[in-house]
Amino acid sequence: MTDLSFWEPMNFLTVLLLVFSLLLFIAGVFTAYFGSGKSRKIGAGLLVIGLVIGIVVTFVFSNYGPLDEVVRITEVISQSIAVILAAVIGAAIAVGLFLLAIMKS
Repeated sequence: MTDLSFWEPMNFLTVLLLVFSLLLFIAGVFTAYFGSGKSRKIGAGLLVIGLVIGIVVTFVFSNYGPLDEVVRITEVISQSIAVILAAVIGAAIAVGLFLLAIMKS
């Protein structure tokens, strides 16, 4: 029997918030760097908001936070990285086979 305990609602919420904060941070970095004028200010705001959300979520679910018994943040992050890595590898293999088939025909 497969253990699906990772796919609990709080784990889903944790991954969702961490990915949201990471992408907000990255979007803020790009906007602040490549933008001009008002865009730079918006980028800096996105960067700060993404950083704050990531820090708050990590603290709340860390060993020192109030929800440390609900979600083990290190397990959630490591399992999420493994799933994302497996998806990227699988997608790369599929695209490679597709291109090989197209190039040979």
